[in-house]
Amino acid sequence: MNDYSLEYWKSKYPEKFADEDDIFRHIHRGGTIFVSSACAEPQYLLKQMVAYAEAKSRTIFDAEIIHMNSLGIAPYTGVKYKRHFRHNSFFISNATRAAVNEGRADYTPISWSQAPDLFNRGLMKVDVALIQTSPPDEHGFLSLGISVDIGPAALENASCVIAQMNAHMPRVHGNAFVSIDKIDYIIPHDEPLLEYAPASDTEVVQRIGKYIARLVEDGDTIQAGYGKIPNAILPQLSEKKHLGVHTEFFGDGLVDLIRKGVVDNTRKTINRNKTIASFCMGHRDTYEFINNNPSIAFRPIDYTNNLLIIAQHDNMVAINSALEIDLTGQSTATSIGRTFYSGVGGHNDFMRGAALSRNGKPILALQSTAAGGTVSRITPSLSYGAGASLTRSDVYYVVTEYGIAYLHGKNIRERAMELISIAHPKFRAWLIEEAKKANLIYSDQAYIPGEKGKYPEELETYRTLPSGTRVFFRPIKISDEQRLQDFLYSLSDNSLYRRFISKRKDLPHERIQEFVVIDYTKETAIAAIIGDEKTQKIVGMGRYFIDESRHVAEVAFVVRDDHVNRGIGTELLSYLTYLAKRQGLLGFTADVLAENHPMLHVFEKGGFDIVKRNDAGVYNLTMTFKK
Repeated sequence: MNDYSLEYWKSKYPEKFADEDDIFRHIHRGGTIFVSSACAEPQYLLKQMVAYAEAKSRTIFDAEIIHMNSLGIAPYTGVKYKRHFRHNSFFISNATRAAVNEGRADYTPISWSQAPDLFNRGLMKVDVALIQTSPPDEHGFLSLGISVDIGPAALENASCVIAQMNAHMPRVHGNAFVSIDKIDYIIPHDEPLLEYAPASDTEVVQRIGKYIARLVEDGDTIQAGYGKIPNAILPQLSEKKHLGVHTEFFGDGLVDLIRKGVVDNTRKTINRNKTIASFCMGHRDTYEFINNNPSIAFRPIDYTNNLLIIAQHDNMVAINSALEIDLTGQSTATSIGRTFYSGVGGHNDFMRGAALSRNGKPILALQSTAAGGTVSRITPSLSYGAGASLTRSDVYYVVTEYGIAYLHGKNIRERAMELISIAHPKFRAWLIEEAKKANLIYSDQAYIPGEKGKYPEELETYRTLPSGTRVFFRPIKISDEQRLQDFLYSLSDNSLYRRFISKRKDLPHERIQEFVVIDYTKETAIAAIIGDEKTQKIVGMGRYFIDESRHVAEVAFVVRDDHVNRGIGTELLSYLTYLAKRQGLLGFTADVLAENHPMLHVFEKGGFDIVKRNDAGVYNLTMTFKK
């Protein structure tokens, strides 16, 4: 049996293990240098290259360094090396942001799915590729390990390939392998790989994750983008089953889901039983997990991020973050005003690919505020100079810690109201006024500021009807105007008359907004809803108004005609009763037409002590709660 040690490979390919100075002489004046991405960055090679350029100052100058994403120190962006190197990144990181915005480095905005084509078509040349690999196996194949992404295209088109061979680099399955014959020079140097540790989870992020968990269903295929929010919300999916993964970014959160059996890839439409990714950024434990793991395959980024590949996955859920979104629905994930912050990355690829998927869900997640809560991320318009990552027609689901807004197919007024409803409460009054000034919403749009107008999320619940149907009971929101108008117009003339004891049949904005702008310290309004976030339909509504002088509440409810006799009215009254008791109220009052036998029946079986008084064909009911 052969000994495939380092000495074996040195003896077989002595020309590949040349002196470092001889190797770096292949970097010419004005040359283009490709560097492996993110946590696969060959740190030793970069340090030695910079040291070589400094020591032999007349050998390397005006060289362009191409990086998909740099997580290292990036010394070549320093002012002292400006004669030697010019950095050009496809994605801006903490290490390069200052240099880009100060004009000392360049940024090329491009979707990652299209980046390999720059090399393949000769639009961007590669003279030297600096990569990091695992040691070769017995067949002479080294693994690109945690960073495949655009590496294969760069290697295929590079005039010279220099590899840092590192025993810490995992051997990853898929398209990660490169033959030793394709590598011109090898510099063996073992050192720990860079690790990626995004900001720790917070209560706000957990709340965002809980809302996203509502949208993710068993058997879905998921993608979680780069950044602290997408990665941090993954623990909220721990109760799901049979999830699949097709993503560009593989992080620590996915390892936890795989270990728990939540991700098993058994329901994927393509690449079944395989987790598909393109690069990995995480902790050492994650690198060890993917090492020689046949259930995980890394593919080039023009495969993972190809819209047509993404769209082939039924039930594809793309979870990505944004820096800012305006009230019309256009968002940015790349810049803060005129400051370049990150990059296009895979954001557009997956959001648009998920939109093309059968039953796909593109989800945009963001905290409602920035800068310590002093700035709203939901704004009247994008900041001056910001680049729109997603256009108005690209955005479907938007999630903050205050709820879910579904924008697709909504008009500008509806979009504005949906987004205002999930903005931070302290900014909602400002957003209402700014939206009025811009004629995005009704000029007389009412609003209750402060705690009185706060949406009581804690009142959301699910109830199961006798038929087994689950109905979502939640408080009515300021953004429910169109849904509520549709509901009330669906009622028959008889039902409308019985509910409002009025022959008036029109319900214009001026009247309907009284039903959605609610002071929850004085009244409670609950909608019974069927359908998911994009197809929500109100099938019942119940509310009560508190009479503080008597410590009781006037109650009323109504159910769509095509949903009566299904138990919705009974469940609505039961839930309203529970809420009223929790507030310490003593009972309900109600005015019910004597002919409205179904309503009277529901009240009579509600478990109250009832006193009825008939007043000209209208029963005045006093219903005391039983102890």
